[in-house]
Amino acid sequence: MHYIDVQNLSFYYDDEPVLENITYHIDNGEFVILTGENGAAKSTLIKATLGLLKPEAGTVTLSKINSQGKPLRIGYIPQQVASFNAGFPSTVLELVKSGRYPRGRWFKPLTQHDLDHVEKALKAVDMWEMRFKKIGELSGGQKQRVSLARVFVSDPDLFILDEPTTGMDEKSRHAFYELMQHNAHQHDKAILMITHDHEDLKGYFDRHIHLVRKQNTPWRCFQVHTEEANDVHF
Repeated sequence: MHYIDVQNLSFYYDDEPVLENITYHIDNGEFVILTGENGAAKSTLIKATLGLLKPEAGTVTLSKINSQGKPLRIGYIPQQVASFNAGFPSTVLELVKSGRYPRGRWFKPLTQHDLDHVEKALKAVDMWEMRFKKIGELSGGQKQRVSLARVFVSDPDLFILDEPTTGMDEKSRHAFYELMQHNAHQHDKAILMITHDHEDLKGYFDRHIHLVRKQNTPWRCFQVHTEEANDVHF
């Protein structure tokens, strides 16, 4: 089913067209990447899809339910989201654990299943060894990884990730891609990930959405091309 369904979306900054006639969808059970040259308004498209920016035209439909008929849960990580200062009191482990507390269960202890989920998430972003470090002591890239782990442990149905592997080494990136693929294919999650490393992701993703400049229009006008993962051309 479509967790995201965007039809003919256009977005302007003042009177300047940035996105024009964009149509795409994201379904449960698939790992989709979104690419484009620098300035291709990838993050703008995501924000317009989520309702953080108002489109000039078109429709955006986010499913209210997941494939099991329960309320759809969305986990969104914008680019460089982390901004914790040096005085932030929590440790890495404490912050990520907080993502496992559902509404109304703040004062109940986490189960072993919850703790296993936390460990798996921190290992996936290569931060398990730093779990007792204070958040404020981490670098910007490390804070970004911890924020990603916290979203992951909340177990969303739809992941929307804006260049989440920034600052990861090759081994960590591939472990993360594997985890995303596993969650899409084995746990029926939907994943939309902005990246500039599509070559690095070959063999992991299912579909590729590529933003390109339309011909005979200002350079900030783009259209979407969706191609099969095993047949991507530029």
